[in-house]
Amino acid sequence: MFVEEFKKELVEDIVPFWEGLKDDENGGFYGYLSYDLKLDKKAEKGCILNSRITWFFANAYLRLKDEKLLECAKHGYEFMKEKCFDKDFGGVYWSLDYKGNPLDTTKHTYNQAFAIYALCAYFEASGDKEALEKAYELFFTIEEKCTDEYGYLEAFTYDFKPESNEKLSENGVMAEKTMNTLLHVLEAYTQLYRLTKDERVKKCLVRILDILKAHVYNPSLKRQEVFFDKTYNSIIDLHSYGHDIETAWLVDRTLEVLDEESLTKEISPITVALANQTLNVAFDGNSFANECENGIVNTHRVWWVQAEAVVGFINAWQKTGEDKFLEAAKAQWKFIKTYLVDKREGSEWYWEVDEYGRPFEDRPIVEPWKCPYHNGRMCFEIMDRLEN
Repeated sequence: MFVEEFKKELVEDIVPFWEGLKDDENGGFYGYLSYDLKLDKKAEKGCILNSRITWFFANAYLRLKDEKLLECAKHGYEFMKEKCFDKDFGGVYWSLDYKGNPLDTTKHTYNQAFAIYALCAYFEASGDKEALEKAYELFFTIEEKCTDEYGYLEAFTYDFKPESNEKLSENGVMAEKTMNTLLHVLEAYTQLYRLTKDERVKKCLVRILDILKAHVYNPSLKRQEVFFDKTYNSIIDLHSYGHDIETAWLVDRTLEVLDEESLTKEISPITVALANQTLNVAFDGNSFANECENGIVNTHRVWWVQAEAVVGFINAWQKTGEDKFLEAAKAQWKFIKTYLVDKREGSEWYWEVDEYGRPFEDRPIVEPWKCPYHNGRMCFEIMDRLEN
């Protein structure tokens, strides 16, 4: 029954909603739906949003084998290929106008990573080798233009000159490097390596895991640091609960794909510690708080954080055998289906609610960051892990 509920949420709610965002006139997917469910067909189209939607439909097809899902993935892929890529300087733009013209020409490492993630998924679903070639193109772009001796640089102009990192900086700081970007480069490269077993990609994955262990993970606080200067010195006292539980299972996935016993033995204790710590400090028995800055907890319940908590807790339960994680995942899912899933016709999930489940009406249902990547992936993961 537990698994069937996730499949039902995927098939009856998430998939139909995002199918309805398909822009058949200008390509890609519409970029904005307000809280009161007004669709803005002329809103900007975030390249991250379109990458994530393409990834979602490719993965939905891989599990449900419905041809219309592959058509939606192809629709997204064609838009990425024709509009999101910069044919002159390489890489993927930050955003486009509603017609598909470049709007924000920033080249961000985070954005390149999500394009790789989407292209790998589309290749796996369709067998189109051009998509894998495009993924490699972005892999080499990141490695040649977005790295330094310490790790991964982040924000660049259209022609890959460094610029300030407003897009991935929050909480009043300007970070040269972030845990968030590093995590999603890891995620993208993991998928590329899973499909290709390319030693060049493996070398980069090992490097990222080394950075995570040496600089990002704080063993005394059992958390990850979030924002850094150039040499990975933390610049703020911030505990991002959602990123920590997401990291716990994503890093375990990387270790599984790499299948290196010594590396697993070295890194795996970190993921157990992250899962335990977030269970202890972020989970109240029903749902998952957002973050803690300078000792002050933000108690908002954000859609993606809640979804990642379900996957992270199920992963920790499967890894440790400790039922406390399974019970937390079940409670978390109950909160999601009761409060975060928007029951209004023509909607999907709220962006965020308070700890009592009341939605914030200033948050849209769709915008460049609000996508089916987290909640769709939650459904995929639970189906994959528990269906058989």
